[in-house]
Amino acid sequence: MNTAAICSSKDALGRMLNQFVANRAGDTTGVYSVCASHPLVLKAAMRQALSDQSVLLIESTANQVNQFGGYTGMIPADFPQFVFAIAEEIGLSRESIVLGGDHLGPLCWTNEPAAAAMSKACDLVSDYVQAGFLKIHLDASMECADDDAPLSDAIVAERTVQMCKAAESAAAESGRQSLPVYIIGTEVPVPGGETEGLGELEITTVDRASKTVETHRRAFRKAGLESAWERVIGLVVQPGVEFNHTDVHNYEAKKAAALSEAVLNIPRIVYEAHSTDYQPASAYGELVRDHFAILKVGPQLTFALREALFGLAAIENELIEESSRSNLLAVCESVMLAEPANWEKHYPGQEPQGRLYRRYSYSDRIRYYWPHPAIQTAVEKLFGNLTATEIPRPLLSQFLVSALDVERADSKLPEDLVINHIMKVCRTYAEACYGRG
Repeated sequence: MNTAAICSSKDALGRMLNQFVANRAGDTTGVYSVCASHPLVLKAAMRQALSDQSVLLIESTANQVNQFGGYTGMIPADFPQFVFAIAEEIGLSRESIVLGGDHLGPLCWTNEPAAAAMSKACDLVSDYVQAGFLKIHLDASMECADDDAPLSDAIVAERTVQMCKAAESAAAESGRQSLPVYIIGTEVPVPGGETEGLGELEITTVDRASKTVETHRRAFRKAGLESAWERVIGLVVQPGVEFNHTDVHNYEAKKAAALSEAVLNIPRIVYEAHSTDYQPASAYGELVRDHFAILKVGPQLTFALREALFGLAAIENELIEESSRSNLLAVCESVMLAEPANWEKHYPGQEPQGRLYRRYSYSDRIRYYWPHPAIQTAVEKLFGNLTATEIPRPLLSQFLVSALDVERADSKLPEDLVINHIMKVCRTYAEACYGRG
């Protein structure tokens, strides 16, 4: 991988690509991708990056941020400003951040005919590149309304090329020095985790991985996109990791050994592993060692956010008069029941299981609701109540044991307690990716 041909080796993208070169050479080094948009999650990841003096890869997904606003209300041009404003507050240089777009494709429009969905997907990719996103996951793996399932590799490659053309045109128009790099792959796990039982996961075979790369290489060459093909840096595969509402399928290195070795026969490429959330800490080092050099994490970060907020709400119940409490859990439940679009297709409808999943599922569909005004008001009231109250250590030990670590930083502010709890997840990934695992 010639990083100098893509960008300066000193900027964040160049540093990240150099880590992939080192990974292919046998070093246990990689990056973890923060796929989240909540400010407290981003603050946690940024504090971790400051501590590590590392590159921070932050990605927004097509349903979070798109030309119609996504569930965050942000269009692609908004997201970099949002991220960099938080980075300035934290003290992290924007030159340490790589912005990426995850699952960019027809994901949000699969109920439409392919031609209409792909037109919107190309606009989406173009908007991301024009906004300054540099790592672009071209995901054409999902069927649209008039498609025959499953899609062939040839159709996926053709649609990937269609989006890549839009990205390259946008890059040329933007006039930026750094050109986008691309992630491809047809074996893309369900964003946000499975909704059914896990069963036995099918690890991507060597033949499947090789066929995907070769089919895409030919399609890029046929379309005159040879220079863009030189910037395809990652392939999404299934290494045998996944989660659903209550269970996690853990990585087993022996089962992925053939796939791991095969990547060295593909120039430049490292593997990108999705749905790595909730793995045992030891698994992340094994994944990076085995050339799954890009580890995606999202729901586990917002799951930790929810854990911390609910823990603080339990502390609030012990310290604050009932009439003055935030009642955060009740407010969340009320909003989710009144506006079920983001969970009803994913969680069983029968109670009490439905209620348990709405609050505690690993897929963490509650993450879609934190921006809701009523929930934001409840969180602000929770923080206000606990900022004005001394929290006894036994309550921290009972309801948010990670908060005891914050004392070393001389802060018991509720926001810091939440950030510290999320940073536990970030640290686990950082230890694996930066050679300290």
